[in-house]
Amino acid sequence: MSEEIKKALNASVAPEDFDWEAFENEGVDASKRDETIAQYEQTLSKVTENEVVEGVVTSINKREVVVNIGAKSEGVISAPEFRYNPDLKVGDKVEVLVESAEDRKGQLVISHRKARQLKSWDMVNAAYESGEIVKGYVKTRTKGGMIVDVFGIEAFLPGSQIDIKPIRDYDVFVDTTMDFKIVKINQEFKNVVVSHKALLEAEQELKRADLISRLEKGQVLEGVVKNITNYGVFVDLGGVDGLIHITDLSWGRISHPEEVVALDQKINVVVLDFNEQQKRIALGLKQLTPHPWEALSPDLKVGDTVTGKVVAVADYGAFVEVEPGVEGLVHVSEMSWSPRLHSAQEFLKMGDEVQAVILTLDREARKMSLGIKQLTVNPWDSIREKYPVGSQHKATVRNITNFGVFAELEDGVEGLIHISDLSWNKIKHPSEMVQSGDVIDVVILDFDENSHKLSLGHKQLTPNPWDELEAKYPVGTVVDATVTAANDKNVTVTLPDGTEATAFAREMVKEDGKAAVAGEVLPVKVTDLRRSTRSIRVSHLRTYQEAKAARENAEVESAKKAIKKVQTSVEKTTLGDISALAALKDKLEKGE
Repeated sequence: MSEEIKKALNASVAPEDFDWEAFENEGVDASKRDETIAQYEQTLSKVTENEVVEGVVTSINKREVVVNIGAKSEGVISAPEFRYNPDLKVGDKVEVLVESAEDRKGQLVISHRKARQLKSWDMVNAAYESGEIVKGYVKTRTKGGMIVDVFGIEAFLPGSQIDIKPIRDYDVFVDTTMDFKIVKINQEFKNVVVSHKALLEAEQELKRADLISRLEKGQVLEGVVKNITNYGVFVDLGGVDGLIHITDLSWGRISHPEEVVALDQKINVVVLDFNEQQKRIALGLKQLTPHPWEALSPDLKVGDTVTGKVVAVADYGAFVEVEPGVEGLVHVSEMSWSPRLHSAQEFLKMGDEVQAVILTLDREARKMSLGIKQLTVNPWDSIREKYPVGSQHKATVRNITNFGVFAELEDGVEGLIHISDLSWNKIKHPSEMVQSGDVIDVVILDFDENSHKLSLGHKQLTPNPWDELEAKYPVGTVVDATVTAANDKNVTVTLPDGTEATAFAREMVKEDGKAAVAGEVLPVKVTDLRRSTRSIRVSHLRTYQEAKAARENAEVESAKKAIKKVQTSVEKTTLGDISALAALKDKLEKGE
């Protein structure tokens, strides 16, 4: 055998200058040529159809991948069968299924996809058991996630398992190849669930553990704003997230973190605290700048007037920012001289620009208290001169309670009209006479300057009607009254001048034994009149009982006189007279 032929047999590819025509016709005789071919064929692998064999990639282009399995010819596989492996290169070993050793054109027919499918389920289970990271090709979107080709099997990738952060556009992942971890397999239905997020979390966990192991309190790091919430900002420190709470963003008060930072913004932060077990990192931004209290003017002192903005309002008071990061509290009691102010919301609101006086200043504790009412004159300083006892004024009803009415004479000066000083008549509730906002006449009754309390009266502006009633309806007076209301216990009647009086139900029983009813006009007798309780008691029963008793007494007196007259003339009495006397006695006994 010539050296040229030996070289050809030992080479995987024939040299360019090999003369095949001489080899076939002139180079060797027929017997040696057959022998050479037989020897060459022995060097080739035996190809069995429907068998999975390993081959080597010899060529790659956009449409095809050429694979050498050691047969007479190389196999050509459609490039899309390798979409799951974009890193495929010449020289890589791949498994293929021999579909036909030779087609009509003498070409070897092989398939990589079918080879994968034959072993795919075993490979999927093996990868699931071992936790192996597998490559998958994202084929398309579906409801709730994506369909991924893994080992030739369609697996489901839930939307929540694509990335650590929320995904807004799923379409960007279609036609891409990614690494996955098989997280669930349903053997009965051959369902496979994969996750890319699990790999990212594992990677992030390693980075977090490494970063936390190198962290120190007070350390300054650079990060990127990853997410903004109402309560704070999450900062990516290089694969590991830390939280800046809203209170650590600025020395001043802010309503939302977006007032200070923006998404994807690069910022420097300081490590405030960290927990290796819980893998939590607390960061601060404001700590990188001096505290505003340290820059507060040393000339500022108690009694000075400052201007600021209301940054927070609570029931007990309002916080006023006098300089960025420096706040003072205006307690509700320091907002107005009026005792009626019970909540700061009644006086101030967020964003108000106000002037105030510094009441206390503690630089070490970084606390300041302010007052607003001190900028106006205290009306109670001259209260007795302006509102002497007995003077009459106009007042506005501000609040109504069960026990009386609070009326305001001017801003900061308010007094109480007790229910007993509202009317000479008895009332159940002050709302029977006045409503909130009404302007009424009042008279000053008394003062308590230390407590800023003022006692007012309203009824004192009119004569006491009971002086007239005592003279008009003395006890024993009988007048006609109209029954206005009646029940089992009490009856209310109206006297001729409109005055109301009451009676026990038993005192209003009529002479025929029937009870009085509303609308009836009956004579009544005044039995009691009390100024202290402002009440008049009457009785209808006594009007006819006393008249009857008077008649009976008169008849008895008349009978006694007749008997006495008879006794004086008894000696002159005849039998006829005796009979007449007996008849008279009999009448007297019968009450006639």
